[in-house]
Amino acid sequence: MRTGIAALVAAVLLVAGLSGAAARGLDGRAAVDDVPFLLSADEVIYDNELETVTATGNVEISQNDRVLLADSINYSLRDGVVTATGNISLLEPSGDVLFAEYLELDDELTSGFVRGIRVLMSDESRFAANGARRFPDERTEMSKAVYSPCRLCPDNPDRAPLWQLKAVKIIHNRKEQTVRYQDAFLEFYGIPVAYTPFFQHTDPTVKRKTGFLAPTVGSDSDLGLTLRVPYYFNLAPNRDATFSPLFTSKEGVVLAGEYRARTDKGQYKLSGSATYVKKRDDDNNELDDREIRGHLFGDGRFDIDDTWRWGFDVARSTDDTYLSRYNVSNEDTLTSDLFVEGFRGRNFASASGYAFQGLEVDDDPDDTPLVLPLLEYSHVGRPSRRGDRFGLDLNLVSLYRTGGTDTRRASARAHWELPYIGPAGDVYRLTAALWGDAYWVNDVDNANVEDDPTDSGFEGRFLPQLALEWRYPVVRTQGSVRQYVEPIVQAIAAPYGSNPSGIRNEDSLSLEFDDTNLFSLNRFPGHDRVETGPRVNYGIKASAYGDSGGYATALLGQVLRFKDDDTFAEETGLDDRRSDYVAAISIVPSAFLDFTNRVRLDRDDLTLRRNEIYASAGPKWLRLTTSYVQLDRELTADELGAREEIFVSGRAQLTPYWTATAQTRRDLTDDGGTIRTTFGLEYLDECIGFDLIFDRNFTRDRDVEPSTSVKFRVRLRNLG
Repeated sequence: MRTGIAALVAAVLLVAGLSGAAARGLDGRAAVDDVPFLLSADEVIYDNELETVTATGNVEISQNDRVLLADSINYSLRDGVVTATGNISLLEPSGDVLFAEYLELDDELTSGFVRGIRVLMSDESRFAANGARRFPDERTEMSKAVYSPCRLCPDNPDRAPLWQLKAVKIIHNRKEQTVRYQDAFLEFYGIPVAYTPFFQHTDPTVKRKTGFLAPTVGSDSDLGLTLRVPYYFNLAPNRDATFSPLFTSKEGVVLAGEYRARTDKGQYKLSGSATYVKKRDDDNNELDDREIRGHLFGDGRFDIDDTWRWGFDVARSTDDTYLSRYNVSNEDTLTSDLFVEGFRGRNFASASGYAFQGLEVDDDPDDTPLVLPLLEYSHVGRPSRRGDRFGLDLNLVSLYRTGGTDTRRASARAHWELPYIGPAGDVYRLTAALWGDAYWVNDVDNANVEDDPTDSGFEGRFLPQLALEWRYPVVRTQGSVRQYVEPIVQAIAAPYGSNPSGIRNEDSLSLEFDDTNLFSLNRFPGHDRVETGPRVNYGIKASAYGDSGGYATALLGQVLRFKDDDTFAEETGLDDRRSDYVAAISIVPSAFLDFTNRVRLDRDDLTLRRNEIYASAGPKWLRLTTSYVQLDRELTADELGAREEIFVSGRAQLTPYWTATAQTRRDLTDDGGTIRTTFGLEYLDECIGFDLIFDRNFTRDRDVEPSTSVKFRVRLRNLG
């Protein structure tokens, strides 16, 4: 049974009451098998003898979201053939639109012959051909055809697009979502630049499909000429993989790939690379032997239930310099971990383990700890009717080394807070804290004992603290600006000591005294060192907020002690009774400027001991970002020295299609210099994209010498 055009015609004749007559201005609707149909035309003529229906003038036929428009349509009930001429357009349910000079289809409008065909795809890419044949299996074969996703020039639509593919035959299979070419030429502005006897890519409706991705070509002073050709595998709706080997003229082939997957409970990703090359010494000289070099990165997160989840992170390299030499990463420490954690209400618990790989020349694997286990629990109580709240933090950790100190620690931190607002608007906060730590250590360095330079055994400490904080916020509005000033004083009572020499400092080596920890009970970042003794932290905050969204904030403060504390190193700014001054200012008058300056000033002569500047300026199309850091040595150990460094980056949207980027990092110390400089240029429009990246690395590290690389990549839309 023909359920297409025949049903439409029957419905129209029924509605119009016609039999072998002519009708004008008809609009007929019917439903056959619960499928709606529509035929509309200025004139419809039914020939009873020939069994044909001819519709002329603004003809429209629709069925199943498929709409056919033409100047004239003829339908033969005897043959089941629809013939259309003049301004033909066929709208498909997918959103594709077919234009033609002449069309001959079956009564379902799915198969037949088309002459002078042009197809506008749903993503605005285009096909054109002298002729085409449509098949019931959703194939369209076009002869002497062309394909391009590029828009035509509005001023000169006859001009060839930026690029196009011309072929003797193009086969578009909508069911398989592929486009195949036979004897195809790639043209840029109408000029052939490449030929292939066979080519295939996915059609524009496909989001993920197995095939080649855009290659990257380049040159590197260490690796020589380079070519990376990624191949993507669409393994399943929830899994994919990418194989992206790197071909180099000096170092051979580097095999690389990535695998990604989503599960019912989470997701994970693994990536890695490997190569087999000649060994090199620390002066970058080739040796006779060969070795395997490579890396493995990965991460995963998985839900166990509504409370618990587990995950992992893995980062390993075969040697210290592989990642830098092959431009994989600039990390100097690789961290791998496995963890389980749970969140319920105001409680958090976790169990984890960590392994580290140091990539610096001075890193000693025997002194690098394995952290297993690390157990943590945190509870934040609900405020009572008085507003007071109780909190508890528990920590258990074990550090193991193959050739150094082993540490096991159990820590507990309990605290109670009571806020209060006075009648004058002054704000108080009373805090009582009790800290306890128990250590079992092996072979801890003890410079205070000449006959026995190492300690082993049990160490413990107990530290009570009581703190009272006072704030008096004052707010006023002047015009469209709201001003805010708040003096702050925090008095802390605690005993001296509590840092015995038998406790090795593992997690509190780096101490940064700045505005962020001015009012902290303990300025050390970890558990192994605690801040002791009575002291007073004081400062003042000031802010201004405009109605348009702009604002400015400032903070200035200092720490006062009753006596010196040798827990802090000399350069930290906390080693004297009076600390250095810390200050910070942020100015954001609009979306076009963002400026932050954080400083530490010497307590005696106000010279800069630490200076950090972060600024960005300009609109989105021309944005400049810079950061400057200058600091004296601030560690409680002597591993690192002073630093002075500047980083500048910029992005300019030159035109709607052209973008330029640049960035550089420079060490400003006496022995420093430029660390790295990168320039980039990108072009991206609706049908093509390419980018050019120039990178100069000035770092020297054993077999990694200062290098220059240039990379170039072209992406033709829908071709990979």
